[in-house]
Amino acid sequence: MIDEAVAQLRYRLGALWRKPRIDLPLFGSLLLLMGIGLTTLYSAGDLDRGVVVSQAMRFALGLTFMFAIARVPPQLLRNWTPWLYAGSVLLLVAVAVLGEGRGAHRWLDLKFVRFQPSEMLKLTMPMMVAWYLHGRPLPPNWSTLFVVGVLIAIPGGLVAEQPDLGTALLIAASGAFGVFLSGLAWWRIGMLLAAFAAAVPVGWHFLHDYQRNRVLTLLDPEADPLGNGWHIIQSKIAVGSGGLWGKGWHQGTQSRLEFLPEHTTDFVFSVFAEEWGLVGVLLLLALYVFIIARSLWIAAEAKDTYSRLLAGAISMSLFVYVVVNGGMITGVLPVVGVPLPLISYGGTSAVSLLAGFGVLMSIHAHRKTPIARG
Repeated sequence: MIDEAVAQLRYRLGALWRKPRIDLPLFGSLLLLMGIGLTTLYSAGDLDRGVVVSQAMRFALGLTFMFAIARVPPQLLRNWTPWLYAGSVLLLVAVAVLGEGRGAHRWLDLKFVRFQPSEMLKLTMPMMVAWYLHGRPLPPNWSTLFVVGVLIAIPGGLVAEQPDLGTALLIAASGAFGVFLSGLAWWRIGMLLAAFAAAVPVGWHFLHDYQRNRVLTLLDPEADPLGNGWHIIQSKIAVGSGGLWGKGWHQGTQSRLEFLPEHTTDFVFSVFAEEWGLVGVLLLLALYVFIIARSLWIAAEAKDTYSRLLAGAISMSLFVYVVVNGGMITGVLPVVGVPLPLISYGGTSAVSLLAGFGVLMSIHAHRKTPIARG
């Protein structure tokens, strides 16, 4: 018995360091996207090398996590999932007590590192949903959906209280995608959407004043052009002035003349659109589409429920991030502070996103060794 246990331990430790089969098309497209991000940030930051170096270091850290996670078999990821989820929730509780931010409790400062724990839930949330649904009858019944709803509501509520409603909705969406991909019947999906729609008027009364103003500003940004409508108006000017071919790299006036706020973070897409025009935007969106499609292909090739649901949820979450940021900078959606993946300046979001792609790499590399059910 002891010899067998030692042999299993050696096998598992060996699996951790066995050379992973990195999906080269996905990896290459991510490198290209990061290169575009650094080039755009260099321009948006008015040729500030410090911004580029800082973001490049964060990319390097994220890639380190990606390669490390790619070596971990999905079975071990599944075994660790409850602990990772619980740890993420505990960090959110710590944020509520010790957090700091721009008028909100969103960050933890541990002296040697400062990060946003809510970004971790964008990965651990779909992991937890996939873990819970793995080994259970699918499509899920109402009792299973209730438990999943509680798992989503706990971190979602904590993040919404920071307050960070945009991130809370993205976390909830990442978990909901796992449920949707589990084969949920359309009539159940319709009932859940109807319940959500019915809850919107009630939720409106719980929003902060600035959150309500963002929705009202979306409907009529010109009503307060120098106040609440400033972000959307200036962003739309930047996007529209880019025309078909754009003004050229570092030739955009909205960011260089400081008309466009948050031009290295939330509205970096506006800077890109002004400099590279419609053609550049379509090419960038095509790159995102390829990454999402490749990720969905990895999900389709997965041989077990956990891997399939997790890979699919990560893929669809990336789609939502791009759509929300694009809708935000064009005035189609409210300004909710969602960064453009691997383009916007930010450390925690970039690292967590690349860690998510590490999970996809792991699923791809170990797709021929299914996880045992149970």
